[in-house]
Amino acid sequence: MAEYLEHKFIRANTVEAREYQIALANQAKSENCMIVLPTGLGKTAVALQVIAEYLQRGKGGVLFLAPTRVLANQHYEFLKNNLNLDDIALLTGEDVLAKRKKLWANSVVCATPEITKNDLERGIVSADQFSLVIFDEAHRTIGDYSYSYIAQKLAATNARIVGMTATLPSEKEKATEIITTLRIASVAQRNDDSPDVRPYVQQTNTEWVKVELPEELRQVQYYLRKALAVQHDLLQRCGLKLSNAPSLSQLLRARDFVIRQNRRAAKPLFTAIRLHYALNILESHGITSFLRFCERTREKKGAGIRELFESDSNFVRALAYAKDAQKKGIEHSKIPKLAEIIKSLSGKIIVFTSYRDSVEIIHEKLIQMGISATFLIGKAGETGLKQKEQIETVHKFRDGKYNVLIATRVGEEGLDISEVNTVIFFDNVPSSIRFIQRKGRTGRKSAGRLVVLIAKDTIDEVYYWVGQRKIKSAQSMGERLSRDLQKQNNGTSSSVLDAYF
Repeated sequence: MAEYLEHKFIRANTVEAREYQIALANQAKSENCMIVLPTGLGKTAVALQVIAEYLQRGKGGVLFLAPTRVLANQHYEFLKNNLNLDDIALLTGEDVLAKRKKLWANSVVCATPEITKNDLERGIVSADQFSLVIFDEAHRTIGDYSYSYIAQKLAATNARIVGMTATLPSEKEKATEIITTLRIASVAQRNDDSPDVRPYVQQTNTEWVKVELPEELRQVQYYLRKALAVQHDLLQRCGLKLSNAPSLSQLLRARDFVIRQNRRAAKPLFTAIRLHYALNILESHGITSFLRFCERTREKKGAGIRELFESDSNFVRALAYAKDAQKKGIEHSKIPKLAEIIKSLSGKIIVFTSYRDSVEIIHEKLIQMGISATFLIGKAGETGLKQKEQIETVHKFRDGKYNVLIATRVGEEGLDISEVNTVIFFDNVPSSIRFIQRKGRTGRKSAGRLVVLIAKDTIDEVYYWVGQRKIKSAQSMGERLSRDLQKQNNGTSSSVLDAYF
């Protein structure tokens, strides 16, 4: 028989008492802590225990940050259902100024980082009114993301900071930046193989499904690769030291150097970057997504754009072949394979893809095939879903109005729908964090299934190997940082701050 958490501020018989969650929470109560716990194993339940402790101490308010309105709302609903407390608020940019002033006075506030940053700058809320601040999806604390600004404001206060993530980045520089910015003193980590976690882990079976590009896409691919080879050759003539077939990431890393010290390489470099993006979209997402990307690129002003569309014979030919393929109704071989897989399954299914154009095309094709599907995208742009619409979409999917949810990155972080049986990657991602987050949307209450679609001889295959390598590196990152922090605390090594700088 399950035992439940017992605490003055936690409703009786609502949250199961799990040994590993209690241990993680106890560590987070005593020092600034980064909680690393695989998706579906209850990071929010850990946060609940820490929140209850700080409410009992009565020394200030609690701020629970989440990067999206959907996730902030999810935390708000969880706390409303499980905390013995009435004054819990949900606060986002869609609330007017006068309303926000009142909401900030609540004992517990769930908020998005952008509006928190804005209201700190306006002076509507003060950093020193909080005794506890929780940064969910804390791996986002990189560069100028709002989390970094909020952490800076908290540095002059006595607030306890808790970071939560399913995985740290695979790159030590990024992981160290996160730990430093949030002033983390220790990493509290569990994985699927931890003895106290293993009884709660559901099996997720992964299947890699390969498809062949149709001949029409191969023609477009051939001429795009030829156009790229010309630009790579020009870059080498300009003195840029690149590999024989430089990757997009290698070219992106070269931008600052070119702008500062080798301006004559700027035009071929930015042309090559655009061609890489175009090729990747074609190979992973298909004809329409590729053509829409090209249309948006043509409308911009930038070095080499006019020449690319008017003078580059290989690129012009690639565009012509793509338009012919579109007239024939050819899209990508992943789409019929996706429909075939979905029709063979029962239960709820989430399809992840990185581009909005791809979401629209997949949704349209699945509807045409008689599949009950909806989509979840961010709010930016004319076609975006407002935050309220995002929440309504998630509720409708959870309630069974739709069998399939097609989602961009907004659905990767924290989406808690325990009945999802299958997750399908329409495209591959070269990021350990995004892979683990996507995968974690299934296998919550029962065994899950992950299907990854891969187009042969494309960027999908490259991203597969990059992603697997990064996942292995990320798995050991928490342990490596824990050792660094322990040495620092024992005074036997330079500080993490020194290591970062």
